[in-house]
Amino acid sequence: MAVEVVNASTPEVSQTDAQARTLVAHIRKSLSISGGDFLLELDFTAIPGITIIFGPSGAGKTTLLDCIAGLITPDEGRIQFGEQVFFHSAQRKNLPVRRRRVGYVFQDLALFPHLTVEQNIQYGLSGLAAKDRVDRSTRILESFRIGHLRDRRPREISGGERQRVALARSLVTDPCVLLLDEPLAGLDLPTKTKILDDLREWNKTHRIPILYVTHSRDEVFGLGERVLVLEAGRIVASGTPHQVMRAPRSETIAQLAGFENIFDAVVIGIHEDRGTMTCLLGGTQVQLETPLVRAEMGSKLRVAISAGDILLAAALPVAISAQNILPGVLKSLMQRDVIIAATIDCGVEAEAHLTLAARDSLHLQPGKQVWLIVKTHSCHLLAA
Repeated sequence: MAVEVVNASTPEVSQTDAQARTLVAHIRKSLSISGGDFLLELDFTAIPGITIIFGPSGAGKTTLLDCIAGLITPDEGRIQFGEQVFFHSAQRKNLPVRRRRVGYVFQDLALFPHLTVEQNIQYGLSGLAAKDRVDRSTRILESFRIGHLRDRRPREISGGERQRVALARSLVTDPCVLLLDEPLAGLDLPTKTKILDDLREWNKTHRIPILYVTHSRDEVFGLGERVLVLEAGRIVASGTPHQVMRAPRSETIAQLAGFENIFDAVVIGIHEDRGTMTCLLGGTQVQLETPLVRAEMGSKLRVAISAGDILLAAALPVAISAQNILPGVLKSLMQRDVIIAATIDCGVEAEAHLTLAARDSLHLQPGKQVWLIVKTHSCHLLAA
């Protein structure tokens, strides 16, 4: 099934214009790798805006970008931007890399160390007149706020500045699609956000699809308008970051999204009248009220719960709406920056996150009796 990636937060793009600037990819590519054979098989379309390509190592993220750029030739399929066909196996068409007008920024940035910033940016403009090269490079230098660095060499500027230079060099040639393969790896999130804000501002007038590969959950939430999740060469989820990451539909996505608690479970009660089920956590007597899904009595599932969705109480709570109140014993407390990660034995080992203030006000310490409070809709059901 094809996946359409529509960036609803880009209001400048009309429907007609979006169709003319849409990237369409139907790709099937088999590769022999050290771990065995790998098959990339996916369909999607993307209109202007930033689409995050997210997934575990070996999922096919870089292979996808390489197919679009023309560095790898698919076995079958079609890759097209608007009316321009990059690749079409049935028509035996395969446009060379240099004619695709695809910008590509690699993780290592690939800047020329012996050239200045301005010379690096002008490198892809050799076919233009000198005045045009200067005009274009000056505009892009100012757009990415690196005009003051034009005469410096890569070793003389910071990591964030080098990333800006690499982006500017890819965009100065006026590409129709931009591919970013973890180009901001190693930078802190505020720096990444500033660079991507500049990229979004640039894209308000140029309106091209931007595919951004990352392993980082923070980047998915902080940088992307839409996200595609790849697993073993296939798209397993798509939507807004909130849709995909806050309500995972598979264990792989739950793990990528950082759900700390994933348990085996068996359905022991179905309550259609109130839209819930009762699940028994595997090998225990712990019961959880979960949202109702299409399942039968005795069905085996997995339940994912974010540590941030578990509340702790130092006394048995009464008269609250949450349906799951589990007694437990606090095993350990570990500080992670401003968050406390609490491990609790409640028949299963669960992790909950709380603030320093909450830890102190509840007088929490290992061995203390506590109660876990979990809302029904914080329990996400996954296939076993």
